[in-house]
Amino acid sequence: MCAKKVVKKTNRPKRPHKIKLRGFNNLTKTLSFNIYDVCYARAPQARKEYLEYIDEEYNSERLVKILTEVADIIGANILNVSSQDYDPMGASVTILIAEEPVDPKPDQVLAHLDKSHLCIHTYPETDSRTGVSTFRVDVDVSTCGKISPLKALNHLINSFESDIVLMDYKVRGFTRDVKGTKHYIDHKILSIQQFIKKSTLDLYQCVDINIHQENLFHTKMLLRDFNLDNYLFASAAKDFSPEEKARVKESLQKEMTEIFYSKNIY
Repeated sequence: MCAKKVVKKTNRPKRPHKIKLRGFNNLTKTLSFNIYDVCYARAPQARKEYLEYIDEEYNSERLVKILTEVADIIGANILNVSSQDYDPMGASVTILIAEEPVDPKPDQVLAHLDKSHLCIHTYPETDSRTGVSTFRVDVDVSTCGKISPLKALNHLINSFESDIVLMDYKVRGFTRDVKGTKHYIDHKILSIQQFIKKSTLDLYQCVDINIHQENLFHTKMLLRDFNLDNYLFASAAKDFSPEEKARVKESLQKEMTEIFYSKNIY
C-alpha cells in the first residue's frame, strides 16, 4: 500500500493575474501631491527668518535628491534633470524618466512613447496678521508602462513635515491585450490608503473621494494631534502665557482645517 503524500498548505499570497499585452503598456499613471507644513513665528523678523530657513532647507539641490530617490524606488531611469531656485523664494525640479534604460542618453529629450516625468515645486508663504506660515510642496509623479508612482507614496510623505497631505491618483488612456481587448487599468486599487503604511495612517484623519469607474482616486490626510513646541519657530511654548498658547494653537488648527477642506471656514 502506497503512503499518502501530504501537501502542506502555506499562507503565501497569490500572485496577481498578469495581463499579457500585445505590445507596450500605454497606460499613464499620475500621482499628484500637495503637502503642507504649518508653523507659527511670533515676530516679523522670526517670520522672515522662517521663510529663509525653508527656502534653504528645501532648495533645488535637496529637491533633486528627493526625486532621484523617488526614481530609484519606482524603478525608473533618469534621462534629464532640470532645476531652478527662485528669487525671492521657492524652487522647482523636473526630471524626465523612462521605464527602460536609454543609452547613450541624448543631450535633449522632448518626448517618446515610454517617457514620463517627476516634478516638484515649493511655495513658502506667511500671514503677517496671524503669524502663521504655511509651506506647500506640489509634487507630480507621472509614469508610463509597468512602473507605478504609488510605490513612492510613503517616501514622499516622510520627506517633508507633512501636516496636511492632499493626493490624487489617476490612470489615463488604455492598453490592449493579445486579443485586442482594451484595458483602462492594469492593477487593483480601491483607495490610495491601501498603499500607505498603517503606522503613518494612524497619525492622520483621512478622507477618500473615489470615482472608481473613472479610475480617479483622491485621499486627503490631516494630522490628528500635535505638540505646540514643534510648531513654533525661534521660540518655545514655555515662553508663552497660557492664553497665548491657546490662541496660537487655535490659529494653527484653523489654518490646517481650512487647508484640509479647501474652504475658508473661520
